[in-house]
Amino acid sequence: MESVQGGERNVVRAAGEVITRGNQLYLRYEETQPGPKDEAVSVRTTVKITDNGLKLIRHGGVQSEQSFEPGQRLPGFYRSPYTQFNLSTDTRKLDVKRAGRSLAVAWEYDLYVYGELSGQFAISLHIQEEPQS
Repeated sequence: MESVQGGERNVVRAAGEVITRGNQLYLRYEETQPGPKDEAVSVRTTVKITDNGLKLIRHGGVQSEQSFEPGQRLPGFYRSPYTQFNLSTDTRKLDVKRAGRSLAVAWEYDLYVYGELSGQFAISLHIQEEPQS
């Protein structure tokens, strides 16, 4: 997963599992993020991809939920042991492309915290099956 905000690029690579239920695809993976005191914090992430949107759910050291649908401003939240706040995402663009055993998802959105614009983001997610050994 690659995130770009204000020219700053952040890349996360993780092994995970993909589950398909009808027209919904769920990607689950675990990552380690720096906590508020620079300690390693484990976070389990689920990405739910549907025909018209995407939902990003995180549990563990932090809990958050963000939903993305083109042309929609949708509510979400962020919670950690040290802070919590409501947020919303206004999705400008969402593209989902399947090619064989891989999937590419790209979306752009404005992030609002307490109703105020906090940042503009461009995210790309590439899912591919691990080669069989």
